[in-house]
This record gives sequence, C-alpha cells and structure tokens, in this order.
Amino acid sequence: MDLLIIESLEAEVMQWLESRYAIRYAPELASDPRAFRQALYNVRALIVPPSVTIDAQALHYAPVLRAVGRVSAGAENIDLDACSRARVEVVRGLTATAQAEAEFMIGALLSMLRRVPVVGSDGMLVGRELGAATVGLVGMQPSARVMAQMLAGFGSKMVGYDPALHASDPVFERWRVKPMGLRELLEQSDAVCVQLSYFSRYHGLLGERFLPFCKPNQVIVSIAHSGLFDEASLADALNSDRVAAAWLDSLEPGALDEGRPLHGIENLQITPRVASTTRESRLRSAWAVARRIDEMLGATPNATRTFKATMPGEPTDLAAEPQLP
Repeated sequence: MDLLIIESLEAEVMQWLESRYAIRYAPELASDPRAFRQALYNVRALIVPPSVTIDAQALHYAPVLRAVGRVSAGAENIDLDACSRARVEVVRGLTATAQAEAEFMIGALLSMLRRVPVVGSDGMLVGRELGAATVGLVGMQPSARVMAQMLAGFGSKMVGYDPALHASDPVFERWRVKPMGLRELLEQSDAVCVQLSYFSRYHGLLGERFLPFCKPNQVIVSIAHSGLFDEASLADALNSDRVAAAWLDSLEPGALDEGRPLHGIENLQITPRVASTTRESRLRSAWAVARRIDEMLGATPNATRTFKATMPGEPTDLAAEPQLP
C-alpha cells in the first residue's frame, strides 16, 4: 500500500492523491492502536491526526515507511528523534497556519488589552490600545513574521526572542523586530505572544527564572505547547496581577483540575487549539503535505496532470491548484 490516511482531508486533496496512489482511508484506526500498528507493514507514507502516536514502537511495525504527514498544527504526537533514526521524514505545512495563528493572536491581544482594564493617570479603570503597546514575540516562527506585518499596521513596537537564533541573525532585521534576551523582553513588553516550537529542553522555560520580571499589567497569549510554562510560576504571576491576563490556546489535560496551580484562576482563558484551525489553513496545509508526499513517493503512471511540487515550508497558491473532475 502506498499511503495510509487516518486524518480527514479536504475532498479535492483526497481525490488528487487517489488519482496517483493506492490509498487506504481508515479513520477508525485512530482509536485502535493495535490495529493501527498491524496496518503499517507495507505502508510507504502516513497522514495522521493528533491522537495517533508515532514513536519507536510504531515505527518498528513500518519497515518501508518513508514519510509521516501531519496536516493539523503541532507535532507533539510524533517522536521526531525516532523518525530521524528510522529515516522517516515528518511532513508538515510549516507556513500553512501562519496567517490563521497571527489573526488569532491579534484578536486575543485586542480583547485582553481592552477587556482587562488598568488604572489610568486620572484614577479611572480604562482599556489600552494595541498601537501604543510594545509587543514581545517569543519564537520567531512563520506566524511571528505575519504578526510583525500586522502589528506594523497598528503602529506597535516589536521586540523578539528565540533561543535558537543569535541576536545578529538577519531574520530580526528583515521582520523589523528588535532582538532581546527573554528577561529583557518580558520586562519591557506590554503584551507577549508565544509561538515557540516545543522541545523537551524548553520545558518550563517561562517559569520562576523569568515570569516574576514581567512588566506590570502585561497580557500574554500563547499558541505554543503549554509545557513551555511552569504552572506554579504562571499562577503566581496571574494571581499577583503582574500578568493582567493570559490566553493559552493549548493546555495539557488535567492542568485546570482541583489541586493544580492554575485551577480557578479567573484571568486565565483557555481555548482548545483553535488558533491554527481555519478552513483556509487546513486546505493550505493539506496541499503542502500531499505535494511533498507525492514528491517523495513519485507519481504513478496513471497520473494525467502536471503539477509543481511544493515543499512544506513554501506558501501554496490555492488559485493555481489543479482542477479535479
């Protein structure tokens, strides 16, 4: 079998793949790990949802697997190191969700700055304007580039930090973002947007070492894995009003349970990973993943159309997609 698809795809993308490969569409395998592993023996490529784990054990059952596709945002369910050892490429549309994520963060900032008041110079409780804010970008991901473009339109000042980039990296100048250390960024920012890719070495990065230095009345929006935050330190910052409000679009199960630090905190808002999930972003991501898998596996003789292969990090022009019957 060429391709096993467990995550639902847009109809036109599915038809495009079916015209080229032997495909099995089996969403029921997402809830049956044993059957899923048994189905991997002759599979050359996979497209999986967030609920399906790809680790060393699963890869053991997939001797001819070459690619694992991920249409939805994030890759926490995929062991990237195990895939690298097995020479299995993890295929994602890295820029496909940038616009959706940036729009979400802008909306969250506007909401928090206006809805969570501060004391003005005349003693009145008032909201704030995004255009007058210094916005800190933690993680120079594709969504941060779109954020920088949008924030420039508001007139916001932008500062940025990424542990994987040196302050002299040209990306900061290109995106018109002033590089800073993480503590300095938190000290100077009225609003902070976190979109840093999660690795185990970053677990708890935003914790007691940095959060106590947040600028008073700061607001934080995060579309990153919640493991970047130390729960107790975030709870302390929110309860002390040093952080006026936080909005997390991803939170590990049970983090709000009674007895956990974030339980019952009123100025913390949680959404279930909706930042990246739009009709447009899913279509862009599905095309990027499908095209890269097609490039890797090679078109079959029954393919009748020509196409331009698209790397996962390359924006897709949807208007130029092939028209399917």
